Amino acid sequence: MAYSQFATPNGVASAGRLVGIDGNVKHMRDVCDAVGDPTGRRLLALLAQVGEMPLHELVDSLPMGRTAVSKHLTILREAGLVEARKAGREIRFRLHAAPLREIQGWNSYHVRFWTQRIDRLKELLKEETS
Repeated sequence: MAYSQFATPNGVASAGRLVGIDGNVKHMRDVCDAVGDPTGRRLLALLAQVGEMPLHELVDSLPMGRTAVSKHLTILREAGLVEARKAGREIRFRLHAAPLREIQGWNSYHVRFWTQRIDRLKELLKEETS
């Protein structure tokens, strides 16, 4: 049995996977994995609020050491969610939200898709009981 494919503004959903426009399944999975971690989400929220923060301030904002925060930031960087730049002797991090917008577009498509189907089912059930 072949799975249906649904074209979305940001890719194609097929067989339970999100395939980006460029066909990069791994990238989308990495983004989902990165935002699935509570610490990663906390770091993203901090960067969204402040704009840009040096590593030492991010470490001070979380109940963990520098190595653990650096590990989480590496995961976020690999997923394309965080950018880093060297400023003098410190490394400053900032949010790169484009991958989140891709996921939001994919999610919005499916919310609309299933809302329409459920509304149609409600109409059919109402007609049947009338």
